[in-house]
Amino acid sequence: MDVSILVDIVSDLASSSRRTDRAPDGRNPVSHPLGLSPSKIIAVHLNYRSRARERGRTPREPSYFLKPPSSLAADGQAAVRPRGAEALGVEGEIAVIIGERARNVPLESAADHIGGIAAANDIGCYDLRYADRGSNVRSKGSDGYTPVGPAIIDPADVDLRDLAIRLWVNGELVQEDNSGGLLFGFDYLIADLSRSLTLEPGDIILTGTPAAPPIVRPGDVVEVEVGDGGRLRTVIAESDEPMSGPGALPALSEKDRKDAFGEPAGLGLSEETERNLRGVATATISAQLRKRGIRHAFIESVRPAKPGARLLGRAHTLRYLPLREDLFEKHGGGYNAQKSAVDSIGPGEVLVIDARGDSHAGTIGDILALRVQRAGGAGIVTDGAVRDSGSFADLDIPTFAAFQHAAVLGNRHVPWEDNVAIACGGALVEPGDVLVGDDDGVVVIPPALADEIATDAAEQERQERFIYQQVDAGHRIEGLYPLGGEWRERYQQWRDGAA
Repeated sequence: MDVSILVDIVSDLASSSRRTDRAPDGRNPVSHPLGLSPSKIIAVHLNYRSRARERGRTPREPSYFLKPPSSLAADGQAAVRPRGAEALGVEGEIAVIIGERARNVPLESAADHIGGIAAANDIGCYDLRYADRGSNVRSKGSDGYTPVGPAIIDPADVDLRDLAIRLWVNGELVQEDNSGGLLFGFDYLIADLSRSLTLEPGDIILTGTPAAPPIVRPGDVVEVEVGDGGRLRTVIAESDEPMSGPGALPALSEKDRKDAFGEPAGLGLSEETERNLRGVATATISAQLRKRGIRHAFIESVRPAKPGARLLGRAHTLRYLPLREDLFEKHGGGYNAQKSAVDSIGPGEVLVIDARGDSHAGTIGDILALRVQRAGGAGIVTDGAVRDSGSFADLDIPTFAAFQHAAVLGNRHVPWEDNVAIACGGALVEPGDVLVGDDDGVVVIPPALADEIATDAAEQERQERFIYQQVDAGHRIEGLYPLGGEWRERYQQWRDGAA
């Protein structure tokens, strides 16, 4: 069907409908600029091979849920995360728009009922999933949670079996797949659904999302593109007021937390690598990094709040800039980058703060540190100061800081941005870097080197234990440290016996 005819159909439906669409804030009546006014929006739970592998299950048949037409939004509109919620998810999807009425249609002719294709963003709040498990009424049915656009693609102009789907967050490509990766094609979905219900012109089928749908936060810009149809843009906003009763309030269950952020042990390391890194000293790791030409990976001057603390995790970075009073209200007030970073910490992540080594104000206090701990964070590292320093010894989360100071961060810092490359204690830290900490301090390991450094560091420490025993027994250093000749053979025998 010609796209102009489809637009005429849905425009007529919109004008004759008794339902009045409203903007996500509920104030002013609006209509979708593409004339979309579906009687129903049907979404598929799991439909990409990549997503099925990620979830560890492959459905035999598609399963569905309904999204209310009032969730429909246009290109450029905002999607609002409830205040108090932690995990707002976005999912890039291909939207199939029905052009001709479909009821009991055979598979062979099902695709003939497609009137248009568009980009869609299936938005959902994990914090409300528990309230309507499976139906997603609250979590995915909110106003503005189904952006569709920015244009309708004529299905005759594209190969429906080879249609790219991409999603960007703040300009970074996060999701990418192709309709060839669908478990159930567009024609299958239409034929299947039409056996049970009538698909009317203008109805929308959201055909599923590929692997790695991200969690976003207020201020993020999400873009979805299908084929070459242009980018559908959605800005994530925070609600002005907390949700109040009656009814379910945001609460992230352990299962939904894992679905949103991954497993608590999600360091992306093998069991052996993780075991080795938890057992070796930062001094040993630093020596192994130097052997590979990396000499500036030690975060200088930070010490654990609790002696004997061990740290292992992936970096989630936060950057402070020097105070400028005219910019502090905009960047430092309210729900700023510091609080947003704390709220978005995932299990196994370490909050790493770039405070430029400034000792004249705190960079984090015990309340925000407790929030990181409760979110499953693996630790906190700052080259600045901590406030409420006495309380940190009572927290379970390993915290490494260069100073203690009672003043709030606005005395010296503007919280600027998170999850960017930063400088902390003279070391460059990128999001996702592996951090190991002990009483000597914290060292940064490039993720690509983690396995080999962990293996070689563990071997180095075995050799040093053997050498220590020999020195303790009165042997000379010559030929022993480093191991050489006869001593290496004796070490091999000692190691084989210990094994």
